[in-house]
Amino acid sequence: MTAEPAPRGRRAEYAQLTRRAILDAARDLFVRNGYFETRVEEIAATARVAPATVYAVGGGKHGLLRTLIEAGTTAEDVTRIVARIEAIDEPRQLICFIVHATRTTFDQWSGLMRQVVAAAAREPSVRESLAIAHDSMRGGFQLVARRLATMGALRPGVDESRATDLLWLHLCNAAYFIRTDDLGWSLDESEAWLVDALTTALLATGSRQP
Repeated sequence: MTAEPAPRGRRAEYAQLTRRAILDAARDLFVRNGYFETRVEEIAATARVAPATVYAVGGGKHGLLRTLIEAGTTAEDVTRIVARIEAIDEPRQLICFIVHATRTTFDQWSGLMRQVVAAAAREPSVRESLAIAHDSMRGGFQLVARRLATMGALRPGVDESRATDLLWLHLCNAAYFIRTDDLGWSLDESEAWLVDALTTALLATGSRQP
């Protein structure tokens, strides 16, 4: 007979709650004030802990930012997205799905990523965190490209590598910032345009029907 797992102690629960409060405070302050303008003391005050606790739990601002980015790349939503990509077997439906998934992710993370991009030019540690986000996103696009290639759906002259590049060109955060910030497009407008543009750019004629 298998023994029941021991209940979690109050100390472990408190540690988890403290870590969550610090991460939430850091994300909120990074978005509102920017990375460089946010001080550890402000994060501590918002999370209602001592500054030393912020360093102990998160490793300071860089550690907190990296943890936030890594958490976003390993969240349950990401796991579900990967599973759905692998399950869809109709090319245009797959394009519709990845467009909607990136639109939803951008809506959730654009505030933080805007500050990360702004800070990356001046801070190597922030560039490392940005690279983690980019690698995760590009990995997802490569999976989509591979699925389309396996279906035989890619248009002539577009292989898996070029398809990955085209998905990145249209769906990376920088492309979303151009459409929303520079052009003033709504996310609905952007999503509709992306489905049409990527269907034309990626799919062979016979694979473009809904």
